[in-house]
Amino acid sequence: MSRLLKHSIKLPAGVTHSIKDNVITVKGPKGELKQEILPLVKIEGNEKEIWVKTNEDLIIRKSDHKRLAKYAGTFWSLINNMVLGVTKGFVKELEIVGVGYRVQLQGKKLLMNLGYAHPVEIDPPQGITFEVPNPQSVVIRGFDKYLVGQVAANIKRWRIPIVYSGKGIRYKGETVRTKVGKKV
Repeated sequence: MSRLLKHSIKLPAGVTHSIKDNVITVKGPKGELKQEILPLVKIEGNEKEIWVKTNEDLIIRKSDHKRLAKYAGTFWSLINNMVLGVTKGFVKELEIVGVGYRVQLQGKKLLMNLGYAHPVEIDPPQGITFEVPNPQSVVIRGFDKYLVGQVAANIKRWRIPIVYSGKGIRYKGETVRTKVGKKV
């Protein structure tokens, strides 16, 4: 059994939830998130907490309980991330390493010079904001954990770190193991 199911998801003040037609909606000060719920789990709750449980009606064999508990643990984490997102939000930081590589903010767009013939422009999706504290770093903020991570991965894909020189875009604190180049 998933150990997460032993605990409820606590709702802070100002956060509300509603369950309608297998869709849970969580509203908070930063925004509103929705998640479709599979019939493998049951979700119950009140104004202060949400409980995620396995759907005991679907258990035929003893091994089904373990499989359903995995799904319930996954939905527990998804709903918990929704609650954290609408209250605190999520942040991903990227570092840009390389001579001549730099980034700047132009309105809401991100303008990156990455050694291509033209600068790369990235428009933020709805719910995402960019910050550029210096020309070699980008901060991505939003209330949807999946969307923040996906936008960061899409930006990183423009210049994956090179293992010989270490140049490229990486997450803050990420270490890139460099290889020794050719020997003459």
